[in-house]
Amino acid sequence: MTTTDAGEPTLTIDELAARAGVTVRTVRFYGTKGLLPPPVIGARRVGHYGREHLARLALIEELQHRGMTLAAIERYLAQLPPDVSEHDLALHRAVVASWAPETVESVTRGELDRRAGRPLTDGDVDRLAAMDVIVRDADVPDGDLYRVDTGLLRLGVELLDVPFSPETVLAARTALLEHSRAAARDLSRLLRDAVAESGARDVRSLSAHMHPLVVQALLTTFQRSLREEIREWIDGGGEDEPAAPAGDDRAAPG
Repeated sequence: MTTTDAGEPTLTIDELAARAGVTVRTVRFYGTKGLLPPPVIGARRVGHYGREHLARLALIEELQHRGMTLAAIERYLAQLPPDVSEHDLALHRAVVASWAPETVESVTRGELDRRAGRPLTDGDVDRLAAMDVIVRDADVPDGDLYRVDTGLLRLGVELLDVPFSPETVLAARTALLEHSRAAARDLSRLLRDAVAESGARDVRSLSAHMHPLVVQALLTTFQRSLREEIREWIDGGGEDEPAAPAGDDRAAPG
């Protein structure tokens, strides 16, 4: 792995394929179909790929898991802006993943590495277990089988590179679950009141149509709110102090 002049890590095609859990042939095929933008050609004519390529491969994989054909995936990706960022691709993947029910599967250690997109150390496995992403399958006490929350695995693997303790990750997950459940409850009440006079069939149809739209709205508003909170935190020097009430023109202490 190398880095750009801006310090961003770049991957060779072999490294990209390994991280994404696909073959080099698949990466090249997606490139010829226009599903992946071309790499940056460096010295010795070696192509270098970035985080956006990895995020796009993750989105393609998610779309495939939802049963979309290659032609449908091409149409989906063609609607994205040409300069779509890694974070926006992750947002699209989160919305797509929200359409599917929760799935927990039992996989071997080798399959766990493949789905993670990279070899996992024993420490990595322990951290994923501490984050409740995986648990050792109790039905096979002496085996090498793990029960994996497939919807959280890729997120958990990305968090392995973040300098947060498992306790911090779990606390953040609890906060997100509590607030998202409250938001879902309020939205469900509003929608339920709006279709109170409709039949059960119409309600199910509306629910199926609204689900991805509501999820995308929640993700987008949360992303903007979080960006604003981080900006205020950084501009304030990282201090976590309550803001002065509106209209309070008392001079700050010198």
